[in-house]
Amino acid sequence: MRTTTAPETVAELIARHWGDHRPGLKHENGVLTHHRTAQEAAARAALLVDLMPPGAEPHLGVLLDNTPEFPFWLGAAALAGAAVAGINPTRRGPELARDILHTDCRILITERAHLPLLRGLDLPGVRVLVTGTEEYEALLAPYAAAKPGEAALRAPAPDSRLLLYFTSGSTGAPKAAICSQGRLAAAGAALARRFTVTPDDVHYICMPLFHGNAVIADWLPALVAGAPVALRRRFSASAFLDDVRAYGATYFTYVGRAVQYLLATEPRPDDRAHTLRLGFGTEAGAVDAARFAERFGVRLVEGYGATEGGASVMGAPPSGSWGSTPDTPPGALGRAGAGDDLAVIDPATGAECPPAVLAPDGRLLNGSAAIGELVNRGRSLFEGYWRNPDAEADRTRDGWYWTGDLFFRDDAGFLYFAGRTDDRLRVDSENLAAALIENILARWTDAAAVAVYAVPDEVAGDQVMAALALREGAAFDPSAFETFLSLQPDLGTKMAPRYVRIVGAMPTTATNKIHRVSLRRDGFRCEDPVWHRSPAGGYARLNAPALTTLLAAYEAQGRTDLLTP
Repeated sequence: MRTTTAPETVAELIARHWGDHRPGLKHENGVLTHHRTAQEAAARAALLVDLMPPGAEPHLGVLLDNTPEFPFWLGAAALAGAAVAGINPTRRGPELARDILHTDCRILITERAHLPLLRGLDLPGVRVLVTGTEEYEALLAPYAAAKPGEAALRAPAPDSRLLLYFTSGSTGAPKAAICSQGRLAAAGAALARRFTVTPDDVHYICMPLFHGNAVIADWLPALVAGAPVALRRRFSASAFLDDVRAYGATYFTYVGRAVQYLLATEPRPDDRAHTLRLGFGTEAGAVDAARFAERFGVRLVEGYGATEGGASVMGAPPSGSWGSTPDTPPGALGRAGAGDDLAVIDPATGAECPPAVLAPDGRLLNGSAAIGELVNRGRSLFEGYWRNPDAEADRTRDGWYWTGDLFFRDDAGFLYFAGRTDDRLRVDSENLAAALIENILARWTDAAAVAVYAVPDEVAGDQVMAALALREGAAFDPSAFETFLSLQPDLGTKMAPRYVRIVGAMPTTATNKIHRVSLRRDGFRCEDPVWHRSPAGGYARLNAPALTTLLAAYEAQGRTDLLTP
C-alpha cells in the first residue's frame, strides 16, 4: 500500500512499489511493472542474506552496464541492509582489483561482457555471480516468492550504508564515499519535489549507474514519485533522441561532456519532436545549455553537488523560485540554500575571498582575488570515506567541509563554478580558472568540445593550453581563431591559450568528464597537431624546429623535468 508519508529509507521506497502494476522499468528487451521490480529486488535480498559470509561487511560490488540487474541489486541491498559499491568497468588490472577489495566486497555481480576484466585478478574471498547464466538463474529460483522485508542482514535504517561510490580519482586512488539510506531517500524526495516528478514522467537513465549522478539524481526521484525509469546500457549520443521517443522519456540527467556530444550530432528536422521537458546535470556550460534549448526545446538545469554530500548549489527550477530566485544571472548556479553557510575561501590564507567584480557584459574583473575554494562552514551531509581517514580529515579540516572546487561569488550572493582546485593556473602571477576560459572558448562555433589546462611556462608558473575537438567538417584556421579571441570582451589578457591542441576526440572518463590528467601529462609533446601563439600574437604550427627551440628555452631555465614525454 502506498502512503504519502516522507520516506526514511530507500528500503521503504522499494517496498511501496509492491502491488503497483503500472510500468516501472523500461529497457531494451521490454517493460517491467513496479511490482515486478520490487519482487526481483526482494528475491535478490533473500539470496544475498544466504550468500554473505558470517561476520563479513555487508558489501557487494556491482560491475554491470545499465541493465535491469543494476536497479534490482540496488533495491536488494536496500532491503537487506547492505551496501553497493559501483565498480567502474573502465578500470583495469590491479586498479580494478583494488576497488573491489578496498570496499570489502565479498560478492561481485557482473555480466559475461565484463568477465575478461576479471581474468588474472587476485580477488581472495570474493564470490562472482554472472547475470544471464543458467547458474545465476538457478541460484535465484528458490527465492522467487520472497517479499520486501522478509530477509535482511541488518534491519534497514536511515543511517544504514547503501552506497560506496568512488570519486573520480584524478589525484590518486579513488575514494569510496559513504551514502546512507536516509540521506539518499531525502535527496530523492527533494529532487522529486523540485522538479515536480509524477507517475506520468519517465526518467531516462543514460549515465552510468556506477556513478552517483544516475542513482541520486535520476533513479531515486523516480522511485520516490512512482515514475518509471528507462535504461540505456551505455550512453549513445546518436541513439539519444530515438530512445527518448521510444520510451516517452520526459527527464534525463547528464554529466561532463554528454551535452556537447548531443550537440555534435547531425541536426534533424524533428529535433523538437519528443516528450522531454527537462535535463538536469553539471558542466554543460551556459553556451551549450543555450544551444541545447534552442535546438531541442529543452531547458537544462545546472546544479552542483558531490556524491559525498558535503555541499550543493542549485538555482531556480523550471516552475518557480525554489532555493534561489528566478533572476539567477547567466552562468551562476544559484545561492546557498536556507541554513547553509557556504563561503569562497582562499586556501593559502583561510580568509574569505572578496566578492567578484563583474563588468556589464559579465566579465570577471578580479578573478585572481575573487576565485577560491568553495567551503561549507555549516551543516554538512558528508558521511565520510570508507577506510580512508587521511582523505576524510583533509576534506573536513578546521571543522569545515572543503569541496576541492573553485568558485566565485557576486555581491548578491550568487555562486559561479570555476573548476577544480587542480585546474587552477597561475600565469604571470595572475590566478586563472580553467572553467572560465573554457566557457569563453566554447562560443567558437567550430568547437565541439573544449578543455583548458596548465602547461609549464618556460621561466616560471604556467601557460594556458587548450585542447579543441572540432565539429564534423571543420578545420582549424589559426587566423580565424585569433580573430575570434580578439572579439571576446571577457577574455582577459592572460587567458588566451599559448598552445592549442587539435584532438580527434576529447579524452574522457567513463562518466563523460574530460580526462585532464592525460592532457596535462601529454602537454604539447603529443602526436596531435599543436599550434603555438607568440607573445606578439598569431598562431603558428609547433613543428619540429619550433619544438626544438622551445625545449631549448625550457632547458636553459632548468625546467626539463616538467617536459618528460
